[in-house]
Amino acid sequence: MSEHRYISIGQLSARTGVAVSAIRFYEQKGLVRSVRTGGNQRRFLRSDIRRISFILIAQRLGLALGEIEEQLSALPDNRSPTQMDWQRISRGMREQIDRRIGLLTRARGQLDQCIGCGCLSLDKCRLYNKDDRLGLKGPGPRAVLD
Repeated sequence: MSEHRYISIGQLSARTGVAVSAIRFYEQKGLVRSVRTGGNQRRFLRSDIRRISFILIAQRLGLALGEIEEQLSALPDNRSPTQMDWQRISRGMREQIDRRIGLLTRARGQLDQCIGCGCLSLDKCRLYNKDDRLGLKGPGPRAVLD
């Protein structure tokens, strides 16, 4: 085992800012994998810093662990991912990220006015959603979710 290729769980934690317990949890979920030393200590590929960083960013974007796991499953297990590997994942996630950006943009623009929930409790709601037109599109906050 090449010492330069591998880092300890403590080093991975220090470098990513993720608690050791969270790294163990990610390992249990199959998001990262370790190898064991002769003394049964966990060692992670140095490139797992990027995996953990990806997990942190994806979680901040609102992706569920299952979605993150699905994306990471496309990466190779037996070697450090290449730039092409990461680009493939990035392309696969763009549509999902674009949908979330659209939702965030609509929410930002609508939360202080009528969001199409049908309550008609604000003066603006009576103008923007006269007679609860948005209710015809379905339940919930239609101005934001559509």
